[in-house]
Amino acid sequence: EVQLVESGGGLVQAGGSLRLSCAASGFTFDKYAAAWFRQAPGKAREKLSCIGGDLPSTWYAESVKGRFTISRDIAKNTVYLQMNSLKPEDTAVYYCASSRFMCDYETPDDYWGQGTQVSVSS
Repeated sequence: EVQLVESGGGLVQAGGSLRLSCAASGFTFDKYAAAWFRQAPGKAREKLSCIGGDLPSTWYAESVKGRFTISRDIAKNTVYLQMNSLKPEDTAVYYCASSRFMCDYETPDDYWGQGTQVSVSS
C-alpha cells in the first residue's frame, strides 16, 4: 500500500521554526520526486518546494525562498521541509506529494499525504 505520512506541524510564534517530515512507503521513493504544498482556508493550493528523484535538484516558490529548505533522507524514505522565520501568512495545511515528475507537473496518479496543520501566531 502506497502511503505518504506527514508530521511535524503545530503552533508556533512568528519568527519561529518547524520541520515537517513526510515518510513514504509502498513505492520506490528514492526514484521519485517529492514536493511540499500548502492550502490555507479560502485559498488555492500553493506549491512550495520540490526535490528531484534521481537528480536531487531543488526548486522553491518565491514566497518561501530563503526561509524554507527541502531535503530528503533516502535511507529513511523521508522528505523534510525545514521552515524558518515563519510568518502568520504561512498558516495552512501542509501536504507532501510524490511522483516521478512531481517537480515538472501534477497528474491524477500522484501520491499525496493527508496533510499536517501549521499555525503561526503573531
